[in-house]
Amino acid sequence: MNNLLKELESRDFIYQISDPELADLLNKEMISVYAGFDPSASSLHLGHLIPVIGLMRFQRSGHRPIAVVGGATGMIGDPSGKDQERQLLNLDSIRSNEDALRKQLSRFLDFDCGKNSAIMVNNYDWLGSYNYLDFLRIVGKHFSVNAMIAKESVKQRLENRDQGISYTEFSYQILQSYDFYHLWKEENCKLQIGGSDQWGNITAGIDLCRRMGGPQLYGITFPLLMTAGGKKFGKSEGNAIWLDSNKTQPYEFYQYFIQTDDRDVIRYLRLFTFLNLDQLKELEGELETNPEARVCQRTLAAETTRLVHGTSGLEAADGATRILFGGEAIEGFTDNILKTIFADIPSTNISRDRLSDGIPVIELLVECGVCKSKGETRRLISSGGAYCNNIRLEDSNQIITSDKLASESFMVLRSGKKRYFLVKFN
Repeated sequence: MNNLLKELESRDFIYQISDPELADLLNKEMISVYAGFDPSASSLHLGHLIPVIGLMRFQRSGHRPIAVVGGATGMIGDPSGKDQERQLLNLDSIRSNEDALRKQLSRFLDFDCGKNSAIMVNNYDWLGSYNYLDFLRIVGKHFSVNAMIAKESVKQRLENRDQGISYTEFSYQILQSYDFYHLWKEENCKLQIGGSDQWGNITAGIDLCRRMGGPQLYGITFPLLMTAGGKKFGKSEGNAIWLDSNKTQPYEFYQYFIQTDDRDVIRYLRLFTFLNLDQLKELEGELETNPEARVCQRTLAAETTRLVHGTSGLEAADGATRILFGGEAIEGFTDNILKTIFADIPSTNISRDRLSDGIPVIELLVECGVCKSKGETRRLISSGGAYCNNIRLEDSNQIITSDKLASESFMVLRSGKKRYFLVKFN
């Protein structure tokens, strides 16, 4: 078997493969491989990371990755994995999201490295101008309605009498199938990768190319992940974990992986990191002998955060973790990071002008709810239990000025070990 396929299989990356002869093809030549991305948002989310890493692995093995933005199919909506109709996007929104996704993907794929440079295309550019009657005559005639109805995602929607499925979404499979044929014809693309819910669309594209006189094409799917606890991977309290730091801060991203269940962590290390198999074996041994140390979770969080947010993002996430769990001084952070770290603690807004003359510390702690009275504040400070930005307050007569800000606008107060209070100076 081809070394790349061996590597992917050893990491449980492959769920289905359309034809074992793909190994021979990969041994013989550099191929182009594509994955599709829905432009319904201006950022990819954690669920997209497996196809992104798949493209990265093919590129690192000398093959050419193609990222396809579904501009046309995004205007239709893929029924796969959905129990109701998707909201349709307009072209302006899709183009705007396309620009954002290209910038994001450039962090993972090399678009300027010679013959296997990545390319990004939008399927609206070849489907958007296709005459409807011509499309039906040239492409639609190759599809059996019987086979399309048998597709699991369509079957489920047809069985739902209240919701059903529109002709718009029903036709999605034809459009994605044509994408594969078009990419073979224009870019010599011979392999499509995607989640296991895309198997029907991928194999339909392989079949269409054969019917339209093209060569043998291939498909690989990877598993759709659920946590050992039965939750959908990539969600935190029902919210998506985005790859854009403006939507999900690096600290939140890091914490999502830190909290990985022991039953999932080795599988995630195989899928989401580029650690070699010997390193993974060592970590597996660490999990068996010393699970309390959570070395695997910390390694997973560090590797994935560095991959998605870079070294600076990892440093910010690690610094935030040390603040909360190690008591380090809070300084040099941005407002956004502190808002994320302390999103669930009591907060108070105070006029920034008051910092010019200074605010007596005993007044500040009472005003922010740390203490109920000035007397209680004095007792807390004298006992060593009051902190500003994780630095112990020693003097109950201290005046707080702008030099105590931990970021552009925030200051963090603490009582005891865990009672935090956020102060914003507007």
